[in-house]
Amino acid sequence: MQEDLKLEGFQGITQDKIIPLIALITSAFAHATTPIFIKISVQEMSVNSTMFNRLWISTIIFIVLNLLKKNRDRLKQESVEEPVEEPDSQRIDTVLLAIVSVVYIAGRFLWTFALSKTTVANGAIITSLEPLFTTIGGWLFFNQIFDVKSAFGLAIALVGSLTLELTQLEKVTINLIGDSTALLSCLCYVAALLIIKRISDKFSSSKILLWRCLVGTISLLPIVLWFEEDIFPTSWLGWVAVIGMALVGEMLGHGLLVYSLKYFSASFVSLSTLLTPISTVILAWIILSEQLYPLTWLALGLVLVGVYLSKETNAQSDLDH
Repeated sequence: MQEDLKLEGFQGITQDKIIPLIALITSAFAHATTPIFIKISVQEMSVNSTMFNRLWISTIIFIVLNLLKKNRDRLKQESVEEPVEEPDSQRIDTVLLAIVSVVYIAGRFLWTFALSKTTVANGAIITSLEPLFTTIGGWLFFNQIFDVKSAFGLAIALVGSLTLELTQLEKVTINLIGDSTALLSCLCYVAALLIIKRISDKFSSSKILLWRCLVGTISLLPIVLWFEEDIFPTSWLGWVAVIGMALVGEMLGHGLLVYSLKYFSASFVSLSTLLTPISTVILAWIILSEQLYPLTWLALGLVLVGVYLSKETNAQSDLDH
């Protein structure tokens, strides 16, 4: 009964999804701190070194979390036997877990390369299309069905996100290589999100993120050893920045996002990430005293309205609970 109860004014978000919804919103704000931490870190290290430190610290955090989870599960000593999964199914899920780690890190590398060839504004505009591609992917691969209201909400949210990016766009420039690479990076993130949705019922959030961070650390290690002079932070502020990225950006931001995928469709989760750049601008205004444009508030309003209209009202997936 309680699980089927609809909240007044929020039809489509059932009682059992309130905590995941709060987690998803918290994830967006946690992600918003990452650019601020990066801005501090790159003052004394390269982008590669910054990413490397973020990932190896995150790997340690998720190793600890996985060990704690194992001990907790062992202490439970549940008498009810869980159904044993077929070996073939286990192998497929493990392969998908490895693939999502590689795909996500590939997206990171492509994004870094894209920013060296095109403007940040161009990259941000292309990235803001991620919810659209995720929705198409959910329809193609997960048989998700969306009504007119949900599609209208997606369109409004995209307009809001693009409004924010255009306020920071000084001039329009097109770089075929850079913009194409940014698009490939965006598609990698979409693929990673859809795969995580597929395996979210098979693995814990901490295990998925442990694999992803471990693969990233191993991939970046030879690069920073060969090309970078300063691998680790040289000041306490630099350490605060990379530890903050690991704790807030990875553990809270990505951890809560992966957790929310157990309850919401990938398209809805992707759409909610449009709150992140707006949150970043607001935090930069509060913390770094950066200029806040009036259109930012309009963009925030449009994104909120879009997310509200698309709030899982009629999105159905063959993988949803």
